[in-house]
Amino acid sequence: METSWEIINSLIQSLNSLSKVPPEQAILGQALKLCEEAGEVAEAVIGMLGMNPRKGLSHNVDDVRAEACDAAVTALILIARTGADPRAVFEKHLQHLAGRSLTGEART
Repeated sequence: METSWEIINSLIQSLNSLSKVPPEQAILGQALKLCEEAGEVAEAVIGMLGMNPRKGLSHNVDDVRAEACDAAVTALILIARTGADPRAVFEKHLQHLAGRSLTGEART
């Protein structure tokens, strides 16, 4: 069974092999894709809470979770498209966040 990081790397390789644009445009496209995915998270939350009177309760918490996962994977692919190892960048940043929250460090 493949690990999560092996699956992420496989997705990245597949997307890169299908890409017909220069790397800079691939980064831009991936950033735009991340914005699109964030919108889908928002749409799912709005649907879960019934905040759109026209649509009512159109989503559930599983939809929100799935859309959040899509956004997370899209963000990891964006990191890879910048030429970095997404696992290394993510784990380093996670350690930074953990240290910041434990020390109460303010981010400016």
